[in-house]
Amino acid sequence: MGSSVGKDVIVGLDIPDDAAVYALDEERALVTTVDFFTPIVDDPYTFGAITAANAISDIYAMGGRPLFALNIVAFPINKLDRSILLEILRGGRDKAEEAGVAVIGGHSIDDTEPKYGMAVVGTVSARRIYRKGDGRAGDRLVLTKAIGTGIISTALKRGEAPQESLNAAVESMLSLNDRALALARSANVGAMTDVTGYGLIGHLADLAKASGLSAEVASDVVPQLPNALKLAEQGYVPGGTNRNLEFVEPDTEWAEVISRAGRLLLCDAQTSGGLLISVAPDDCADLIEALRAEGHAAADIGRLLSGKAGTVRVL
Repeated sequence: MGSSVGKDVIVGLDIPDDAAVYALDEERALVTTVDFFTPIVDDPYTFGAITAANAISDIYAMGGRPLFALNIVAFPINKLDRSILLEILRGGRDKAEEAGVAVIGGHSIDDTEPKYGMAVVGTVSARRIYRKGDGRAGDRLVLTKAIGTGIISTALKRGEAPQESLNAAVESMLSLNDRALALARSANVGAMTDVTGYGLIGHLADLAKASGLSAEVASDVVPQLPNALKLAEQGYVPGGTNRNLEFVEPDTEWAEVISRAGRLLLCDAQTSGGLLISVAPDDCADLIEALRAEGHAAADIGRLLSGKAGTVRVL
């Protein structure tokens, strides 16, 4: 192991991934990430808990175990009641405790709009890091959560989200990815990432490009949250989702039967989304069975294959 700082950086800015990784020695490494955003639900406690789950997810996506976190807070202290801030922080703390994460500090500023997030530090085996670029041609693609949180959150902001959809989205966003990672460890996994702001197709394209491969997705088997497609058809689409679709268009081949709303859903900006795992074909069915047995909306949605790196074909 080299002694220079540069040599100790296993994952950094040269080949970006879900989190940064810094070697401690030949066997152990630190994995760290930061994430924050504005409220996506009305209840402050739930917002704090979702935000914590979202931030911690990047540690799981690298195959790590989260240890501790620092809060990042922006809050209009002279415009909103302090009790709202306390509820946000309580939600974040409780979700972190569920993940075995100690919240041990942080920083706050006065701002015009509430924002909350966490910087999270964990550990990972230096010999067993799951990276975006480790996919293999022929790997099946397993998604562990349904998509549509961005669209449903947008409908909520406009007062049009069906209660069934909102309940399902909140439950999904509050769910940690720890058990999905634990189950994936028993399979022959290649690459892994989590599906968040760039949407399913954006994150898949990123994984495929890093792996030097192309990808194929069967749109009809991708798990969707209740009414997500219908809400997209009605125009409840966040700006980030529209930008995601625009960004992936040049390298995505869409089947003609997939409507614009369907494409937007597949590109929907997710919060605290599921893991996207490339796994050897022989292990795929067993992994999905194990995930579903524990309540995950898991599905085999496609495969990695040889082809122009980063291109995606959606059937």
